[in-house]
This record gives sequence, C-alpha cells and structure tokens, in this order.
Amino acid sequence: MKQHDFERIANAIAYIQEHFREQPDLDEVAAHVNLSPFHFQRLFSNWAGVSPKKFLQYTSIEYAKRLLGEQQASLFDTALETGLSGTGRLHDLFVNLEGMTPGEYKNGGELLLITYRFAETIFGTVLIAATPKGLCHLMFITNEDDAFAELTNRFPKAHMIEGEHEFHQQALQMLNGLEIDQKNPIRLHLKGTTFQLKVWQALLQIPSGELSSYGKLASAIEQPTASRAVGTAIGDNPIAYLIPCHRVLQTSGKLGGYRWGTPRKSLMIGWEAVKLTEHQ
Repeated sequence: MKQHDFERIANAIAYIQEHFREQPDLDEVAAHVNLSPFHFQRLFSNWAGVSPKKFLQYTSIEYAKRLLGEQQASLFDTALETGLSGTGRLHDLFVNLEGMTPGEYKNGGELLLITYRFAETIFGTVLIAATPKGLCHLMFITNEDDAFAELTNRFPKAHMIEGEHEFHQQALQMLNGLEIDQKNPIRLHLKGTTFQLKVWQALLQIPSGELSSYGKLASAIEQPTASRAVGTAIGDNPIAYLIPCHRVLQTSGKLGGYRWGTPRKSLMIGWEAVKLTEHQ
C-alpha cells in the first residue's frame, strides 16, 4: 500500500473523529480528502477491509461501550474480559517474549547481528528488524532515514544488515491479517527494563477485538497505583501491533494517544472489531 494512500485514509479518520457528533456522510468526508465519493469508498474499503460507514460504527465510543458492556462502575475495569473466549485469541498463543540478557541490555547490542528491512502493510510502511533469537524492532514510519536512525540509536553497537528474515515474514503475515502457524510462534527478543517487559507481557494478554485500560494493566502486573508508569512503558513499546498497545484506551472510553498516530490506532481497533464479528 502506498504511503500517500495511508495518509489520505488517516486524514479521513482524523476528520471523522473531530466531527463525530455531526455524523459526516460519505460525500463530506470524501470532499475533505479531495476524492470523489466513489473513489474514496473504494480506496477506504480496500485499505481497511470495511466501508467508511461501518468503520465509523466500530471505532466510535458507542462501539467501545457495546463491546465491553455498560456497568455502574468503571466501564473498562468491570466489563473487560481478557481470557480466551469465543473467537478471541490471546496473543501469547503465538507470540513468545524473551528479554535480552543484562549484558545485551547494557552494552547496546554489542555482538548482536540485526537483520532489517522496510515493508508495506495494510496499516502503512514499517521498519522491521530481528536478531537470531527473535523480532527486536517494528515501527510505522514516514521517513526511512529517520526510522533507521532510531533503530541504530536503540542498538548502537549492533551489526546491521539489510535483508530478509523468517521472523520478518511471520510478523508481516500477522500485520496483514493472515493466519500464522501456531506451532511455529513468533519470537520477540526485546531490550527493556524488568518493569517494561512486565507491561509488554500484560499487553500480550489482550485478545484481538477487545480493549483494556491503563488501570487494568497496572492491576494485571500487581501494581495498581502505577497507571502513569504503565502508560510510559506502553509509549516505549518497540514492537508495533504485535504487542498491542493500540488496544489500551482511557478509562473514560476515549482513544487516548498512540505513538504511531491516533488515526492508525482507531483504524486498528475498527479493523479488529470487524474481523471479530465476521467470525461470530
């Protein structure tokens, strides 16, 4: 998918979110991104796998309320179910997380061989990188030079090689909505503090199509007063989408921020919701 196509869709999503209470129709949103209604409908549907109207339904606050259920207490803290149920699938069935050794963490990846590449996904262009032990970096990008600089800053002493890797292909399959072999799970090889690794592991427990909150995650790692620290660790997540930080909303039901853009977060939530209902 070309980057300018994502930018058009991201712009359309941002417009819908800003004017949600006005319920903009197809013609209005198409005009905002300078496309004919027909062309916009086709582009959006091809890109997101669902029509703009249906996507709006699933990405609205009403979608979140319907998905999790209205309760007298906190919407997310009382209604969220993160176990394996129905068609929901826990990420840790096919994603194994392994933290780097203290030596690897401290020496900036010295002696590590990292294979990286740029690739297109349904959510935009990514930079993806892996060590022999697993995927170590996955981010959405707008500029290849800036993205590569961020990777090398994270692993300043590692040996970088541009090329293909089995871990790349597994991750790209998942990012594009394709089934992967559960007998051959994706492995993650991450550089992070003990606290960060705990938060990222908790994120892996949120099934596709479901949502959580910062408070819920803090409770999951048995540090219920650490919501702010949890938010910081989520913001430092080095593996986009596979570690699903996009599934964390504010307790009020608002989307909140996202390292790779709120429109992309909204698109991911809506896309997963549609996939979930298709299999019910």
